[in-house]
Order: sequence, then C-alpha cells, then structure tokens
Amino acid sequence: MPSATSLPPSRSDLSYILNQIVISPSDSDYLDQLIPSIREYSYGNRTSQLLQALSNFSGDRESEIERMCNSNHQEFVGSVNQLLRVREGTVSLTQEILDLNQSIQASTSKLAEQKKALVESRSHRQNIDETSQALHDCLEVLRLANQVHDLLAKKSHYAALRALDELQNVHLKGVTQYMIAEMIQRSVPTTQKAIAEAVMSDLNTWLYRIREMSQYLGEMALYHTDQRKSRQKERAERVPYLEQFKLNSAIELVSDELEEFNLLDNEDLQVDFTPLFECLHIHQSLGQMDKFRSEYATTRRRQKELLLPSSITLVDEDGASLHNLLEEMAGFAIVERTTMKKIPNLRSPVDVDELWDSMCQNAVALITKALSAVDNAENILRIKNLIALFMQTMGAYDFSVTAFDRFLLTLFEKYAQLLKKRFSDDFQEIVSTDDYMPMPIQNLEEYDKVLNVSWYTPEKPPEEQTFPCVLPFSQMYPLCCIDIRNFLNQFYFFSNDDFQHPSIIDETLKTALDELLSNQVCDTLVERLGSQYLGQIVQILINLEHFETACHELEHLLAAARAPTSTSTGPISLTATSKFRDNKKRAEKRIFEVVNSKIDDLIETAEYDWMSPMPQREPSNYMQTLTRFLSNIMNSTLLGLPTEIKELIYFDALSHAANMVLALPLSPDVKKINPHGISALATDVDYLAEFVDSLGVPILRENLDELQQTVSLLQAENTDEFYDISTRNKKYGRVDAMNGPILLEKITRTVQTPQKPDKFASLSTRFGMK
Repeated sequence: MPSATSLPPSRSDLSYILNQIVISPSDSDYLDQLIPSIREYSYGNRTSQLLQALSNFSGDRESEIERMCNSNHQEFVGSVNQLLRVREGTVSLTQEILDLNQSIQASTSKLAEQKKALVESRSHRQNIDETSQALHDCLEVLRLANQVHDLLAKKSHYAALRALDELQNVHLKGVTQYMIAEMIQRSVPTTQKAIAEAVMSDLNTWLYRIREMSQYLGEMALYHTDQRKSRQKERAERVPYLEQFKLNSAIELVSDELEEFNLLDNEDLQVDFTPLFECLHIHQSLGQMDKFRSEYATTRRRQKELLLPSSITLVDEDGASLHNLLEEMAGFAIVERTTMKKIPNLRSPVDVDELWDSMCQNAVALITKALSAVDNAENILRIKNLIALFMQTMGAYDFSVTAFDRFLLTLFEKYAQLLKKRFSDDFQEIVSTDDYMPMPIQNLEEYDKVLNVSWYTPEKPPEEQTFPCVLPFSQMYPLCCIDIRNFLNQFYFFSNDDFQHPSIIDETLKTALDELLSNQVCDTLVERLGSQYLGQIVQILINLEHFETACHELEHLLAAARAPTSTSTGPISLTATSKFRDNKKRAEKRIFEVVNSKIDDLIETAEYDWMSPMPQREPSNYMQTLTRFLSNIMNSTLLGLPTEIKELIYFDALSHAANMVLALPLSPDVKKINPHGISALATDVDYLAEFVDSLGVPILRENLDELQQTVSLLQAENTDEFYDISTRNKKYGRVDAMNGPILLEKITRTVQTPQKPDKFASLSTRFGMK
C-alpha cells in the first residue's frame, strides 16, 4: 500500500494551489488560478486561511530572497527592488484580491439569498402543486359524491350505485390521507341505504300500481279465456273430433296459436317489470338479496291480505262482488307467476304456490259464508260458471284449482237443493190444482205440443186424429213432464266440460228425481185417493199408469245421459217406478171400494115385499138404477181405463152386486118368502143378467151363476133335489151349501089374498068414530 506522502496532492490543498498560482506563466493564468481559489475558499469561509497561506508563502519567499540577497547583494538589491515592486504589486494585488473577495462575497451572499429564495420558491411551488392536485382529487371526489345524489334525485338508482362504487373503490383510494375521504367513506353506507330505500320506494310504487291494475288484468284474463272457449266451441262444431279436447289441453293450445295474446303487454295494458329488475339488481350489488327477497315476499303477502275483503255478497244483481274478488285474485296470481318465470331466484314455485293456496282457501271460505244467502238456482249457476271460467283461466298458468274444484261440489249440493225445492213446489202446485179430468185438446198444434213434452204414444198417428179430442190423462201429466224435462236440463246445465264430477251429478239427479216423483207426485196422488168421487179416482189411476210409463222412459234417458267416465254400469232403476206401479193397485182397489160402496147404497134402497100378495111385473127401481150406474161408469167414468182394468172392475162390481142381492133374502129380518117375493127377485135377477149379456163380455156372466141358481132353487117345485148331492152338483153347483137350506126354510107356498077395504070402517076412521 503506498504511503500517504507518495500520494499526489489534492486539488484543494493550499500548497498545491499556491504552487499553481506561482508557476502561472502569465497574469491571466495567475488570475485564472487565483479566482477559483478565492471563490472556493470564500464559499467555505476560509478566505483568511487563503490569505494566511499567501502571507506565509510571501514570507517564505522573502526569506529565500533574503538568503539569496545575502549571497548576491547586488542581485539582492535588484531583487529587493524587484521584490518591492512585486510586493507593491502584491499589496495592490492583495487589495484587489480583497476587493474582489469582498465583491465575490457580496455576490455570493446575494447569490445564496437568491438560491435560498429559489429553493424556497421551488418548495412553495411544489406545495402549491401538491395542494392543487389534492384539491383537484378532492373536488373530483366531491363531484362524484354529488353526482351520486344527483343520480339518486333523478331516480337513476343503478347509475348512482355504480358511481358510488367507483367513488369508494377508485377515487377514495387516492385521497385516503385527507379527512374528506374518511367523511365520504363514513357516508357510503348511508348513501347505499338511501339508494336501497329509494329503489324500494319506487318498487312499492310499482307494486301499488300492479295492485291497482290487478283487477283489470284479471278481467282481461277471464275475458280472453271466455273467448278461447267460444273459439274452441266453434272449432268443435266444424270438427266434431275436437269436442273431446278440453280447454288448456295441448290440442286446444295448438289450435289457438294464431289468436295468441300477450296479457301483460298489449294495447290496453302494459306491465313494465323494469322497477323490479332494477331493485333486484341493486340489492344483489349491495349483497342484500336475502333481505330483499324477504321484504318482497312480506309485501306481496300483505297485498294478498289487502286483496281479500272481509266479506262478499253473492246476491247482488250483477254479481260484481264475486267478479271483483276473482279478477283481483287472477291478476295477482298472474303477476306472481310471471315474476317467478322472469326472476326465478326471487320467487320460487313453492313461494308462489303457498301464497296461491292461502288465497284460494280464504276466497273459498268467503264464498261459502256468503252462499247461505243465495236462494235462487240461476244465481248458483251463474256463480258456478264464473268460478269455472276462473279455474280454467288459472289452469292456463299452471295454478292448482283443487280448492275451487272441491267447492264446486258444495255449490252443486246447494244448486241441487234449490232446484229440488223449486220443482217440489211446482209439482205440488200442479198436482194440487189439477182438475183430474181427461185433458181436452182443441187443435193439432196443442196436440203436438203435448206429445213433444209428454211420454205418451197415441193409438193413432196425429194426421188421423180428429179435433177436438180428449187425452186419457189429466192436465197435470204433461205439466209434470215439462217440469221433469226442465229439471233434467237444469241439472245438466251444471255438468259441462268444466265440472269434473259428472258421476256425482248423475247420482244426485237420479236421487232427486226419484224423491220428487215419489214424494211430490205419487204421494200426493195417493192422498187424493181418499176422494169419494169415482171420476177423480179413475183419473188418478190413469195418471199413475202414465207416470209409470214416464218413469220407464226416464230410466232409459238417465242411462243414456250417464257420463262415459261414470263407474256405474247397467240399467238405472227408479224407486218411483215401482211406487207408481204399486199404487196403481191401490187406486184400483179404491175404485172397487167406491163402486162397491155405491152398489151397496143402491141395493140398500131395495124394498122387497117378500110376502107380497101381488106378483111384480117390472124390475125394481134399485135394480134399474144399479144397471144404469154400471152402464154409465163403463161408458164414461171408466172409459179411459185400459180394457183389462175395466173388465176387472166390472167383474168385481158385478160379483159384489150379486152377493149383495143374494144377501137380501138371507137377512135375518126376512122370516118368510112367498112365491110373489121369489118372482120379484127373479125378475130383478133376470134384468141384471140381460144387462150383463148386453156388455158382450161372456166372462162377466159367471158372477151371476150363484145368484141365478139360488133363484132357480127357490122357484123349483121339488126343492128336495137340493139335498141330493148328485142332483145339487148338476143343477145347483154354485149355490152355497149353507145358504140353500136357510132360504128353503123361509119359503112358504101360501099367498094371502088381499082383503077389500070396508067403506064404513074407513068412514068411521076418517071421522074419528070407533
């Protein structure tokens, strides 16, 4: 390592500087060497050191000169002179140096001051620039903050949220050292909350408008469903194959594609979901989706509760109350279903279905409560048609209508009760006000009307019928037939393609019709069998027979009209059929009773003089009246009855008459019977036999066999033949074995001759003389 002494002198070393100054070849070089040194040392406040060095150098030089002068005086003197001159020059130079140093120091101070001012100016400039930049950044932050509020005021909620996000995540990071950043950062949650509240306020306004338009939306939905039904009906009329496809089926939907209608976006109504989308997007951006979903669900649930009134009425003239309820429900549910499809993560199918089920249950409860006030079947039918249209409308949006489907059963029960009551009253009035006379027909038009409504097959075709004419049944029968047909039609009005329980209608109709025919028609007719008027009883019998025929026809009709999906098979049997048939027997029996009672009354008027002294040449009055009665009822009262029934009634009447006539001589009051008495009885019996023969029914003559054989026995000369079994069986086989002896014991062969009246006796009696 080289020694310190061997190192070259530093350019800042005084010795080096002085050496360079001394060895300068010229004054200019001298100054060039001196001025930098002075400047350098003046900056470092070492001017005195330089002067000291120069003084030392000068002293050394003088000492050296003095030594040299001692050896060389002359040269020394010359050198001294020269040195003096040099010294003088040095002094002046020193003075110049001092002046120059002072000038340099003055300029250096000024320069330092200027440089200090410049440094300070640059610092201020930098501070100003930094401040300006900070102000610019802060103003930008404030501008964005104000822009957020301006956008919020303009209801540009999403733009406000994006600006707030940019402000928070970009611009605030550049001014975090300033208090304004902290202030704005603290206001961000408040602003986010304000945006959320503002967008929720707009959403609530939108929901309110949706709530207001729900009824109109539902009204349009029901109207277009009704239009679809009409179009489907027209297509089915053109192509019968389409009748089997119901509304909302795939075939119906495809067939109706050309008539597709956007319920939420049309000329009359536009539902804009933008506020909902914006609110949803903002809450998603804020990370508040769960909160928004809960608030939205709560709001819709509250709107659902406000939608349902506390009560409704079903008896208003135009049905507005039920219309409003169903239309509100339809509009509300359609918006829910549309929202679910457009925004699946907001409204799930479970949420929508739960809200729908709750709404349906409450609505059904309201309608059920109001149903008790309805007392008109037409109103029930109108309610049913409206509910069915509502069900079909909601079925198109995949809503379950099970609750309303079950309610239709309740509605049908009410409908059946009202129909049954109405027709029960009608039947009761028809039966109670009937005249129970054969129905007169004046012309062909009336005749055709009766045939069209009644189950009646005339014996000859209408073109051969002469008018006026009389039909066998009374007026009540065609009137009841009209009511029966109306009753059937009214029932089947309830059963169409929107009622899913046709088998229930079939069974209820059968039961109701059976009860009406049995209780209101048959029982009422049976009650009137207590009448003593034979014509009325006969007419009741005829009506019963025609009602039995009508019941058979109804059984076939009900079987043919039975729903294809019905579980019941085989023929239908009405209880009323057998009831009418059984009560026909009762009516026949009642006719027998009335006819026999009349016969009894007539025979009770018989006044036989069993011991008559004179023979009777003419039939008795009672016998003539009896035959006239039997002839009259055969030709008038019983004329409308079937031949077999008429013959049966006649057979029984004649049998009863014969028994009653036979009972006259058997009476305990009759003690003796002479030949004239027997002759009178024989005359009446022969008269009765002739009448029976005139009827042209040989079998009826058998009823008189016992009476005629008994009279023959009484007229026989040898009555002992009766006691001979072989002879009795041959001649008197129909005579009762007990009655014969009784009558024979009463016979007397003597006839008392009538005495002539005593004139004097009669005179004395007339004047009270004894």
